[in-house]
Amino acid sequence: MEKVKTEPTADAGADAPEWLAKLAQDARITIRRGGTPDPHGKTVVYWMQRAQRGVDNHALNLAVSIANELKLPLVVYFAGISNFPHANLRHYVFLQQGFPDIEADLARRNISFVMRRAPHESHERFLHDAGAAICIGDENPMRAPESWRKHLAARLSIPFWTVDTDVIIPSKLIEKAQFGAFTIRPRLYKLLPEYLVPYENPHAAVEWTRPKSFHADSLTEDMTRGWKDFDRTVGPVDAFHGGTHAALERLHLFTSKLLAHYDSDRNKPELDGTSALSPYLHYGHIGPQTIALAVARAAQADASLQPAKESYFNELIAWRELAVNFVRYNPHYDSHEAAEEWAKKSIAEHARDEREHLYTLKQLEAAETYDELWNAAQIQMVEQGWMHNHMRMYWAKKILEWTPDVQTAMKFSIYLNDRYFLDGRDPNGYAGCAWSILGKFDRPWFDRPVFGKIRYMSGESTGRKFNSKLYIQQMQALRGQGQGALQLG
Repeated sequence: MEKVKTEPTADAGADAPEWLAKLAQDARITIRRGGTPDPHGKTVVYWMQRAQRGVDNHALNLAVSIANELKLPLVVYFAGISNFPHANLRHYVFLQQGFPDIEADLARRNISFVMRRAPHESHERFLHDAGAAICIGDENPMRAPESWRKHLAARLSIPFWTVDTDVIIPSKLIEKAQFGAFTIRPRLYKLLPEYLVPYENPHAAVEWTRPKSFHADSLTEDMTRGWKDFDRTVGPVDAFHGGTHAALERLHLFTSKLLAHYDSDRNKPELDGTSALSPYLHYGHIGPQTIALAVARAAQADASLQPAKESYFNELIAWRELAVNFVRYNPHYDSHEAAEEWAKKSIAEHARDEREHLYTLKQLEAAETYDELWNAAQIQMVEQGWMHNHMRMYWAKKILEWTPDVQTAMKFSIYLNDRYFLDGRDPNGYAGCAWSILGKFDRPWFDRPVFGKIRYMSGESTGRKFNSKLYIQQMQALRGQGQGALQLG
């Protein structure tokens, strides 16, 4: 059993002022480039990427504190790149729907928000134009975003810090990959009293006056306009509207009405019984700490909600932060190589097992299988950009059953996950595929054809646990509409 690291090791650099060195001791902070802020700097810049919100944001709050200490204005910068891995129009529309909320929430804190879209989104150019004394960013454990941060740090001449703002417990405090929720849960929960605390959301003391010649792109025009080779084949959905304000409205509905029935309704896909906040969490329109605090307040006010709170915390904290841990420490998080040794052995033993049904990616994408329950889940993915978590497990396991091998199953499931889900391209999605197809975070089960010792789910048993006929009818009614009859939020 590894020790939980309680002492952060961030080092602001020998030449950093004492007040800055003290701030650097926060366990959320990673110092990508140390040193003292540029004494000739005109602003502090927060490069906003994963945590797309103007409130309840640890990275933003740190940037405000530094800006106020330096007596400089704070500018928040968002880079609208045209080639984010696996992203398409659906994702960018939802993302941009959050811009008005970010701008408004920042303005109330005396902070300016600037977006530059491709081909004007050079980080270094922006930092130069803004006269940045120091750059603060947020953390993102995914492969490509992490590489961007490393490359930027190597090119900058000013300090560059990043902040782990989209988990409750700083990821670095869990020092290695965890085997499952049962191993990470006690480590996380032990630290909750220290980290599950309200945000301060300080205001910036100095207002920024944008120079007349300073380039800024429109927050309201289509940010993807004119982008060549950009994927527009997957359109936006109406079931969800992006932004912090929509996320907070949904959170209020969840805590005030749905939480009371969470334990009984959360595994019934035909009902609106979950928080349905995963798209907002993915884009950082809301953070898990805000959600957890609201749920805790509701349970404190009504003791009967305590069991529901515990169940929800298990999903929001234990399982979600296990997924972040998985992506942080396992470079194979999106491939069959992520399997444990017992699973790899079992997979190899059943590699030549005959499949009763085999479907192409095109058939799966079009929901053209014999299984109406699975088809309904696929329709929900395509039409709403979301799928009930209970169905996600069944959905991925059937892909394992219907493809020639585990490599193809992972490839197909991740392709569909990333292409259609608003919350795709996310640690939770990759951890879910790995759990379903590779047995990750699970134990060996009874040996059976195709699956080996990986947990099996049948349509018959799955469908008996809720009103599957109603769910199938609901999803069939959505087909081809591009919007959800079951409006969420």
